[in-house]
Amino acid sequence: MLRFEPITDLDLAQTLDCGQSFRWTENPDHSFSGVAFGRSVTVRLENNMLCIEGADEGDRALWSDYFDLSLNYGAVREQLSALHPVLKEASGYAAGIRILRQEPYEALCTFIISQNNNIKRIKGIVQRLCENFGEQLADGSFAFPSAQRMAALLVEDLAPLRAGFRAKYLIDAARKVSEGEVDLNRCFTLPYEEARAELMKIKGVGQKVADCTLLFGMHRIEAFPLDVWMKRAMAVCFPGMSPGDFGAYAGIAQQYIFHYSRMHPNLFKKT
Repeated sequence: MLRFEPITDLDLAQTLDCGQSFRWTENPDHSFSGVAFGRSVTVRLENNMLCIEGADEGDRALWSDYFDLSLNYGAVREQLSALHPVLKEASGYAAGIRILRQEPYEALCTFIISQNNNIKRIKGIVQRLCENFGEQLADGSFAFPSAQRMAALLVEDLAPLRAGFRAKYLIDAARKVSEGEVDLNRCFTLPYEEARAELMKIKGVGQKVADCTLLFGMHRIEAFPLDVWMKRAMAVCFPGMSPGDFGAYAGIAQQYIFHYSRMHPNLFKKT
């Protein structure tokens, strides 16, 4: 088991069940079990300690990066809170959210699946994708399939996923990534608009899916994905502001606003 301490500004439920990642399940004791980077683990917070069961010392850097433990989120919240009173309230409400550093191809596929979908259905489709085409791990769970594995499939092969129109986009993504037509590694360092354009070479990947992939798969925390919730939140709570107004930590601000607005639907009763 790996242990990290002291840990502040981390709420597992807010972070793992807020729509960033779709491979985590909450257990009765409020721990979470999931698979990331081909590793099946259970994570829990005990006092100020993050405990990761099933992980060994050789993966310390991987899990530290995954939970973004090196970034001082308290300082980020202080900076963001000065921008707008609603953002100050939202960042306080969602203070335990951290931006996960996920495997880029997995993030790309899961956000393709997320289009016009809800979290429960997304999780089901992702689980069926892994069970049908991912490598089975020692504990019986399944890793996310590689782009090379998925590139060998036909759209018809994805029928068991019940992914609908998204199936053809998943196959196109797998083929373009595996063949090098879309270079995910370059998206870490390309100027932002170029990185977004690189991802949008894939059929079905528009600006929102590209922004989510950059934020949650490449840790481009300047990204500010705009879905229906966020567009409404911006119109109601931040009239006259644009994503660029949130600065270098726009992606973290986006998650605070997204979670706050999703949990306060009364904000939008008159819209």
